[in-house]
Amino acid sequence: MPGLAIDAPSGLAEEATLAALLRCCVREVAGPRGLVWPAPPYLLLRVAGVLLRARTHGGAALRFDGPPERLRAGAWQPLSTDELVGLVEAELQGHNGEFAGQVAASRDAVAAILAARAGAVPPADPWLASEQALVYGHPFHPSPKARGGDGWLRYAPEAHAEFPVRLLGVREDVLAEEGDVAALDAMGRAPAGYRVLPAHPWQLDLLRPVLGGELLDLGPGPVVVPTSSVRTVYAPAAEVCLKFSLDVRITNCVRKNAWYELAGAVELTGRLTPVFEKVAAEHPATRWLPEPGHRSAALGTRLHEGLGVIVRQSPWAVCDPGVTPVLAAALALDAPAHDPLAWWRAYVTVVALPVLELYFTHGVVLEPHLQNVLVGLDASGTPAQAVFRDLEGTKLVTGRHDLGGLHPEVARALSYDAERGWARVVYCLLVNHLTEIAATVAGEDDGLLRELWRIARDLLARQAAGLGWPLPLSDLLAGAPLPAKANLGVRWARAADRAAGYVPIANPLA
Repeated sequence: MPGLAIDAPSGLAEEATLAALLRCCVREVAGPRGLVWPAPPYLLLRVAGVLLRARTHGGAALRFDGPPERLRAGAWQPLSTDELVGLVEAELQGHNGEFAGQVAASRDAVAAILAARAGAVPPADPWLASEQALVYGHPFHPSPKARGGDGWLRYAPEAHAEFPVRLLGVREDVLAEEGDVAALDAMGRAPAGYRVLPAHPWQLDLLRPVLGGELLDLGPGPVVVPTSSVRTVYAPAAEVCLKFSLDVRITNCVRKNAWYELAGAVELTGRLTPVFEKVAAEHPATRWLPEPGHRSAALGTRLHEGLGVIVRQSPWAVCDPGVTPVLAAALALDAPAHDPLAWWRAYVTVVALPVLELYFTHGVVLEPHLQNVLVGLDASGTPAQAVFRDLEGTKLVTGRHDLGGLHPEVARALSYDAERGWARVVYCLLVNHLTEIAATVAGEDDGLLRELWRIARDLLARQAAGLGWPLPLSDLLAGAPLPAKANLGVRWARAADRAAGYVPIANPLA
């Protein structure tokens, strides 16, 4: 993580946790109240009446140089996470007895991950290594590594975990499936009258009290490697990804495949196949990962959702020969930019332009945040392709698609109105994604950072002209504030992630 000194795991965990919470304070607490001031080389802010400062670079990404400080009795003193938690609790309205514990749990998790990584071997596969590189998590989240449940470290991608799935036999008369699930049948053998259902061992431990005789435990199956989302794994032997349910909270959400999301994955795969073919004709570097099937057990909603697994195509299957998929979030930590301007131009071209094409031309809302995009690098390390994934966050703009034949809950889960969809696209693409990549490419060179955004603006303006200058994109290029997701706010309110609002931040395209 940029700006962190090499130290013991506990020290690094404290620095990372403090940095993430302070970023949240700048964006969601002090910023909206007009209590943030530039005072080069520092950024000043006031929280609960206390003046804080930190050296920063990277624009809106807020990369810190050195330890943040607080003013006490006329002198600047080091700030700690626990002190900042206390200031946040004093500043915000209401009461949240969970907040301090969640922040502390995330800090402890980072320390545990760092200690585990010290004795672990990363995957040889560069894509999987990038999936397991996110030690510190979301840079604008108060508790980015907080996880529910026990025994999570043995399944943690950041700890370079790998483990065998558990194979269940599901009686054929209670099998629930849709689409192409042939990859699951190839993972093991079931007795006559049963079908194979792989299960995440962590989830299976959580569900054992409610399992019945309709299911057989067939023992361990193929070894899988967890990717950045924790619950989605790559099965090398089957060459597919499997998206499991996990009844534990990871950052904001309990990561469960709702029944309508299982159905929606297959529905969207069918609808988006011709759409992505058209987009790839305009933007040849565009790829995506279909989710062609799901399987579960029709044994009531708890088990149907809890045991549901979605089959997802592997990124290696869609990238061209000689192109290596790398998680965008890993590039935000260390982008291989030998020629930063040319690298950035290629990056914005392959990542941003098809997202805008999908929204304006086809009424499709992607969630192109750093963990939903893989960037295919060529032999020189230059971005050559972009791979978009995770249909759970992909939506269809209301009124642009006929959803009349779908179950109302499935249709509702697949839809966003145009305004909500555009806010999601802008947040994921610009605030969460390009802002972080630009900060890494530019480092501490503010002049280079401004040049990167000038290039991005030129590319987006050219795209806007080709699309007929749609008003939302014109406003964006004119400098309209960007919507930044309020992760601190939603955690403080103890609300579902879907209830998260946005706060406005300055637009670097202006």
